Amino acid sequence: MDRRTFVKAIGVAGIAGLAGCSGGPSGGADNTETGTESNNSGDGMDGTTATETTEKSPATNIGMVYATGGLGDGSFNDQAQSGAIQAEEDLGIVYNEAQPDEVSQFSNFQQQFAQSTDPDYDLVCCIGFLQADSLAENAGSFPDQDFMIVDSVVESPNVASYTFKEHEGSYLAGLMASLLTTQEFSAGSGSIVSNSTSVGFVGGVESDLIKRFQAGFEAGVAAGGDNVDVSTNYTGSFNDPAAGREAAAAMYNSGVDIIFHASGNTGTGVFQAAQEASRFAIGVDRAQSITRDSYADVILGSIIKRVDTPVYNAITAKVNGEFTGGESLSLGLAEEGVGLIYGDSLGPKIPSDVADEVSTARDDIISGDISVPTSPE
Repeated sequence: MDRRTFVKAIGVAGIAGLAGCSGGPSGGADNTETGTESNNSGDGMDGTTATETTEKSPATNIGMVYATGGLGDGSFNDQAQSGAIQAEEDLGIVYNEAQPDEVSQFSNFQQQFAQSTDPDYDLVCCIGFLQADSLAENAGSFPDQDFMIVDSVVESPNVASYTFKEHEGSYLAGLMASLLTTQEFSAGSGSIVSNSTSVGFVGGVESDLIKRFQAGFEAGVAAGGDNVDVSTNYTGSFNDPAAGREAAAAMYNSGVDIIFHASGNTGTGVFQAAQEASRFAIGVDRAQSITRDSYADVILGSIIKRVDTPVYNAITAKVNGEFTGGESLSLGLAEEGVGLIYGDSLGPKIPSDVADEVSTARDDIISGDISVPTSPE
């Protein structure tokens, strides 16, 4: 059975049965992204290098509880897994995975890892903000178990919390889209509608986190042009490509030139609609012109979110004996936690004046000359 099927099969019998498939996949994630995505420093929270820790704790066991949508999304979960894979290669850790289908399953999988004694999990990584409520309860029930969470803050002495400044990276996507929709531009299989200056945003579950993507995108659009309209649609799911396709098709049919999605695997449907309409899309979390390469001819770029970094750093800190719960860290452009990576195929065709303006905006955000809103309101 594959790993997803195996984890489901054990059900309430306990995660202890996972001991037989220790180590996890050793090459299942695509680590071919360019730019800042490929820059795993190997540093722990205190700056200790992986080389110094490999021989200290070769049997450190890590539990990974992914967000709904599972592995293979070419986005959020796959990016998180790449951090565990890197830690496996650098530090000799052993990790096992759980892929819940529904929010209601988070608590059970977190508990199973925490209760396991064979193996005894040194750290449980909870990927995604929808795990926060379950983790807040389970962290108190298992005070001796260390946890980390990505995309939310859980205030508990045994939980390290990591968030991102998604709005900063999304501003760059909005600026690029705004500048392109106001000019004649064709590349790959896409082109700009000459009589329209309109862009779109497709979100997954409507939440404060995804609204940060929306807020940054809209602010960037406004900075690029006063007369550019933004259409918005939340599908309510991170794993519904059909809904993403339907939402995007409606936008493209109304004259939208470019859609930025922050919707996990739902965004695959956005890419499908972009190809069908001969328009453009912007990906999220990973370099999606690579992880979804069959749509590379319509993907202008992606707002990367280095989910692998906190996973790797938390594991490294645990291996070093330096893990500190009760703390939170937020990663933005300055920390290279987010950024814009141009499409593998279309990036070289982005006009130089657009790329230059986006680069200047990035510098201005880092310096504090541009303040990006965190809420559309």
